[in-house]
Amino acid sequence: MDYNTDIIRDNNPMDSLEKQLICPICLEMFNKPVVILPCQHNLCRKCANDVFQAGNPYWPTRTSVSGGRFRCPTCRHEVILDRHGVYGLQRNLLVENIIDVYKQDYTSRPEKKENHPMCEKHEDEKINIYCLSCEVPTCSMCKVFGAHKDCDVSPLQSVYQSQKTELSSCISMLVAANDRIQCILSQLEESCKTVQKNCQKRKVSVIEAFEVLSRILEETKAHLTQRISKAEEEKLNFVRSLVHNYQEQLQSSSNLLKNAFQAMEHSGAANFLLNSKQLIKTIMEASKGCQLEKTDPGFENMDQFMLDVEQVSHFLKSIDFSPGCEDDEDDMEEYEETEEDRPEGKN
Repeated sequence: MDYNTDIIRDNNPMDSLEKQLICPICLEMFNKPVVILPCQHNLCRKCANDVFQAGNPYWPTRTSVSGGRFRCPTCRHEVILDRHGVYGLQRNLLVENIIDVYKQDYTSRPEKKENHPMCEKHEDEKINIYCLSCEVPTCSMCKVFGAHKDCDVSPLQSVYQSQKTELSSCISMLVAANDRIQCILSQLEESCKTVQKNCQKRKVSVIEAFEVLSRILEETKAHLTQRISKAEEEKLNFVRSLVHNYQEQLQSSSNLLKNAFQAMEHSGAANFLLNSKQLIKTIMEASKGCQLEKTDPGFENMDQFMLDVEQVSHFLKSIDFSPGCEDDEDDMEEYEETEEDRPEGKN
């Protein structure tokens, strides 16, 4: 079982209990009614109302149709109020009953001797008045005979109550200021998240746009290289047909030369003359018919397939964000439509 170490350490548990009954706003014991916040911390209802009014200066009355909000001064938990304001918060009757029991016990205890501060100038005199002119606490002897004899003074207790009330108001204002700062911090954190989300969205849209451009370039590259391959195949087929024709012509000429050499080797004139005339005629016809088709000058040149990408390169380098362009998906749809509408034979 856990125990409060402060209570165990203190000789009188009631003294430790008193510390638990101090309002974090006015720094005094809770004044009834005591309200309990959703975070389970307690406040005097008056102090809660002061904090709420400081943080919501335009909240007119407790009968307003809309609620408001403030933060718990202990844990900074946000308290959301309905149209009744702080009067809609639940009272902590248990704490109020504990306060009543404590006060009954306190009145029955003998009064503690307080360690009252003494005057530095008059060691036997207690500090019991407040110099309004010098704004310092002092003693009666200082007022009658000392440094404050010409000053305005006031009873210590009245100034004590006044400054304690002023300090309580300052605490309320500081708590309200902290609430406003916390609200701004929350807004800034949300702004960071929104910036990150929007930047991620823009990055994705840029990547998708360049993927579309890359796909268009790849398809155009494939189309153009296919045209070059087609022209290459046509020219190679033409040259191969010429090679085939010339090889046949060469083979025929070789056969005629073989026959001619054989005829030249015949020793008899009669045998030679029997075949020489026809052979000579055949060789003459073969010589006339050897003029086969040739390739035209510049046949090997492929300059018609040279690309001029200077303008396109300049355009790609000048790609930038368009001010006022809110929907990049429309742009990508236009890219795809342009790709589909592009004629198949267009460079």
